[in-house]
Amino acid sequence: MSQPLKSCMLILLALSTFSHVTAQTREILQWRGEDRSGVYHETGLLKSWPPEGPVMQWESEGIGNGYGSPVITRNNIFVNGEIDTVSYLFALDLQGKLQWKSKIGREWVQNYPGSRNTPTVAGDLVYVTAGMGQVACFETATGKERWSFNLTSDFHGEIPRFGFSESLLVDGDRVYCAPGSRDTNVVALDRFTGKIIWISKGSGEMTSYTSPMLIRLPQRTILVTFSMTTLLGIDTKDGSLLWSHKQEGQEIDCQCNTPLYENGSLYCVNGNGYGTFRIQLSSDGSTITETWKNGKADGLFGGFIKVKDHLYTGGYEKRQYYSVDVNTGAVVDSLRFDRGSIVEADGMLYLYNEKGQLGLFKPNGPKLEQVSVFKVTRGTKAHFSHPVICNGVLYLRHGKSLLAYHVKG
Repeated sequence: MSQPLKSCMLILLALSTFSHVTAQTREILQWRGEDRSGVYHETGLLKSWPPEGPVMQWESEGIGNGYGSPVITRNNIFVNGEIDTVSYLFALDLQGKLQWKSKIGREWVQNYPGSRNTPTVAGDLVYVTAGMGQVACFETATGKERWSFNLTSDFHGEIPRFGFSESLLVDGDRVYCAPGSRDTNVVALDRFTGKIIWISKGSGEMTSYTSPMLIRLPQRTILVTFSMTTLLGIDTKDGSLLWSHKQEGQEIDCQCNTPLYENGSLYCVNGNGYGTFRIQLSSDGSTITETWKNGKADGLFGGFIKVKDHLYTGGYEKRQYYSVDVNTGAVVDSLRFDRGSIVEADGMLYLYNEKGQLGLFKPNGPKLEQVSVFKVTRGTKAHFSHPVICNGVLYLRHGKSLLAYHVKG
């Protein structure tokens, strides 16, 4: 082979590899996006919608009761749903057509019956939890179960009053979950086999509803999650508890929102008593100090977004959205748009409230400037899910329906 031909082939191979890697990194593989921050790294999206909303491309009905969001890969959509008290994992194609469904286990059917978590996809495997505690790993192509266990019968966990709701966290060859028992509070497992790597006693109390996140520092990687009343920082190397932060207030077992870490600061938004707070980590992540707290900004389970010097989140006691100054913790503005979830994409905020309104807003310092709003009329039951945006499509789960809207400019 001539040298010019070899060089040409090497260039083509490099471009192909780069294209493949780029496609993989753009996949939305877990709860609230690539880093669980609620920010979707999309560009070229619509900056306003007509009064009836963006064009709905399709509706997929029959995915069962639930409030968990979908997860989107290059070829499939994965979402959980409850049918006749049983939790299933559904695999759809990108046009919403069913490819397969697999039984997970018993689902939560008491208050707000239906699935509560978002699947986590890593390579050719997908990880899920059912509300009554069944955790399972399936093959993405076939729906074949690789392994499973139960958080109550196998790890002595106690079912929270709204069912197990954690979206599992995968990092490298590990998957993390929180059974929430006295002897097995948080566990790290081999994600290929389900075998235990370490067990952390954590706080020794029942789990809450938070989906965990990771803080990566030069000295260590820290798993951050909530038990019923306590924020936990756990060293992922061996499961040792580095620090904890106790919440105080009334009915404080509903810690739901995934925290956010940025430049040494960890931001948390909670309902039921404690509200929004910021803690400062030491340089090695071994100690923490609370720098401010504001009980008024009490977002319960709709998440929050940080844009420059402000946090935006829904309230709970007062059905509105708040803007919080990250330097002082003060509520600097509020917006009467009921309460609900919030995500970001292409410099715009997407607010989905419990009345079924989906709004497009522009963050402007402390202000949320309303651009477009429409009413979601398809689907069933409560409007509790978090929107997902991938490849110019906005996906919205409303009960038994998954809706796909075209939002590319």
